[in-house]
Amino acid sequence: MSFWRSVVGKLWMTIIGLVACVLLFLGIYLLPYIDSNFAHPNDIKRLFIYTAIIGFSLTTFFAFFLFTKITQPLRQLKEAADTITQGDYTKKVEIRSTDELGELARTFNHMAEELQFVIQDLHQEKEHLFSILRSMTDAVITFDADGNVLLANPHGQVNLSRWNSLEWDEEEAADTNPVPGPLRALYQQVLQEATEVSDRIHVKEEVWSVVMGPLYNSDRVRGVVAVLRNVTQEVKLEKLRKDFVANVSHELRTPLSMLQGYSEALLDDIVSSPEERKELVQVIHDESLRMGRLVRDLLDLARMEAGHMQMHWGRVEVNGIIDKVTRKYNVLSSERDIGIVSQCEQDLPELERADEDRLEQVMTNLMDNAFRHSQSGEPIILRTYYVPATLQDEARVWIHIQDHGQGIPKEDVPYIFERFYKADKARTRGTAAGTGLGLAIVRNIVEAHKGVIQVSSDLGKGTTFSIGIPVSPIVEETMIM
Repeated sequence: MSFWRSVVGKLWMTIIGLVACVLLFLGIYLLPYIDSNFAHPNDIKRLFIYTAIIGFSLTTFFAFFLFTKITQPLRQLKEAADTITQGDYTKKVEIRSTDELGELARTFNHMAEELQFVIQDLHQEKEHLFSILRSMTDAVITFDADGNVLLANPHGQVNLSRWNSLEWDEEEAADTNPVPGPLRALYQQVLQEATEVSDRIHVKEEVWSVVMGPLYNSDRVRGVVAVLRNVTQEVKLEKLRKDFVANVSHELRTPLSMLQGYSEALLDDIVSSPEERKELVQVIHDESLRMGRLVRDLLDLARMEAGHMQMHWGRVEVNGIIDKVTRKYNVLSSERDIGIVSQCEQDLPELERADEDRLEQVMTNLMDNAFRHSQSGEPIILRTYYVPATLQDEARVWIHIQDHGQGIPKEDVPYIFERFYKADKARTRGTAAGTGLGLAIVRNIVEAHKGVIQVSSDLGKGTTFSIGIPVSPIVEETMIM
């Protein structure tokens, strides 16, 4: 700022003008009196010149005094204010006096300190909020009134980028609103009604729980905040729970109904001959055994899935288990005319850490399935072999159980290890019905051995279950013994 545009410069010019006016006034009105006292005209001129010089000097001195006392402190205040606007709140103004300017400088410094504290608090609160948003497993997205994204945490950004890359129907694609298609209807509802809404949306194969609320600016809605949670797993678990209850009720209802009906027939003496009475008693006995198997399998499966399965680890010879299971089913094989063919590789390495009883349970469940769904005259093939370790996998002993039944449709294969899942429409049921839990138990036992189980099936030709058990599995510290 130039001197002439400053307050002191303007004040100095004002005083000079006043002095000039005073001198002019004196020259006009006092000239007759001055002529009577001064003999020579030059003395009068000299008097006016001396007076002008003295007045100019005094006003100039006064102007520089004001410049030092007023303009410089004000300029320092301006520089300090400019520094604060750039984000530096440590700038201080030097206090040179105790007058109004000194009070102004002291107040300015106090304001800068308080502003620094406020900005620090706001910055810490902002960082705290961002930390919370970053650590949230839910997706948080904030939209403005035009649908543009104002803020999104990492999970929200992932969802936005993924959903924006999907192809929606023609109606949603024609809408120019930048809000992703699945959220658009809820977004519009919140803007129109200015109330919080919640709903579940389906995106491809996922289910999302969405809660949206309005953001206010004074008395109007300026945007929408959305909190999204992936509840796909919860929905599946809820469906499994409902299906489990329904299946258990169904599986128990049938034998209970038969027990009740046949026992009432015996009590009412409807049956006359001893043969019929014996037949009813046999049905009651068979159904009670079936209920016992169902309850036992349910308890075993519950313990396995809860991680409380009792395992007795030791060295196990796989071919020995195959021989034991084969002998167990020799009688049934002869009765059903279903042969058992063993193709076991000799000199198989022992499993260094396995539970022989549990592996026998696996083989028993799979053999039950094979006999239940095999036709007379078609053999069941048991095969074992050893696969050495590779860069991709550890050394394993593989067991194959192959039947020649009706097979399983390809669409049912991924679900056969679910509880109570039965591909009845494609498989011929034998005389003994299963509980629907055998394969689920098999999967849990195999996984407890760090093994893998695979299924290959050709509809109308048969099914093969393949189990690979590690020879030397990696033992985890948290494994329940």
